[in-house]
Amino acid sequence: MLAGISGMATPPMRQLLSEAIARRAPLPDAATDAFRVFDGIGDGLRDLEIDEFAGRWLVSTRDRRLPDGALDAFRESGRSIYHKRLDQQQKESPEHLCGPEQDEPFVARENGLNYEISFQSGYSQGIFLDQRDNRLRLREESTSGPTLLNTFAYTGAFSVSAAAAGAETTTLDLSQPYLDWAKRNMLLNGIDPATQHFCKGDTFHWLRRFAKQGRKFDSIVLDPPTFSRDKDGKVFRVEKDYTRLVALAAACLEKGGRLLACTNCRQLTDRAFESQVRAGFDRPVRIESSPMPPDFTAPPYLKSLWVMG
Repeated sequence: MLAGISGMATPPMRQLLSEAIARRAPLPDAATDAFRVFDGIGDGLRDLEIDEFAGRWLVSTRDRRLPDGALDAFRESGRSIYHKRLDQQQKESPEHLCGPEQDEPFVARENGLNYEISFQSGYSQGIFLDQRDNRLRLREESTSGPTLLNTFAYTGAFSVSAAAAGAETTTLDLSQPYLDWAKRNMLLNGIDPATQHFCKGDTFHWLRRFAKQGRKFDSIVLDPPTFSRDKDGKVFRVEKDYTRLVALAAACLEKGGRLLACTNCRQLTDRAFESQVRAGFDRPVRIESSPMPPDFTAPPYLKSLWVMG
């Protein structure tokens, strides 16, 4: 992927990029062209992340400064490259750095499925690459046509994965634009959105409503933001409130169903997170931890638990 880069990049930077790409030799392929190219300290350079989306690169740093030699290497690659600053107070869209400008949404592939990507949509570009293996597992376990509730759904990638295998999905998010984006993702994969369900609103509200209605799901995905505030000003913090969220979801889970509980809260240890999840059930459950995809080489931050009960 960097075979054409030579000359101006400093040897350390060029070497780190080349080694990182070599470690990801199985990617890209015809089924997947969205993955992490460079993962910070895991690839030898703190605070630099590079994600590839269908040949375009999104470079993320903690501030505006790029590592020495990086800009020259990026320019010589000829790629469309955008730059995003992490930990901003204002969650701005990435800035064009070099190469062809990508002013319109485009399609990237993951395990044979299509997803709309946009570099003009704000802080997030349409899909969270660290959930790739979880989406694949959900798809593989949805072939018998079960029901899925995807909460905090963003652009509905989990819903697309399950629906592609025949599941009847319910996609839940506060944002109508994201729900519309989820419907476009369905269409990109030959799925009629009219055959699926979409709910706009607060997850806590809908979980209580589903429980009151006696509505159950074979699978539920819980991947909330680390911190949020509802329209009434009530605060949700993963460290304190995840058990409450799991308890509401457990009331909507079919007996023998499965719940995927995730968080990227770095303050929670793996053991503490599992304790929170287990405490949300009033019955014995079996829990499996799911590792991050292998292209994420830095110390893992995403905690993923598959709960069977």
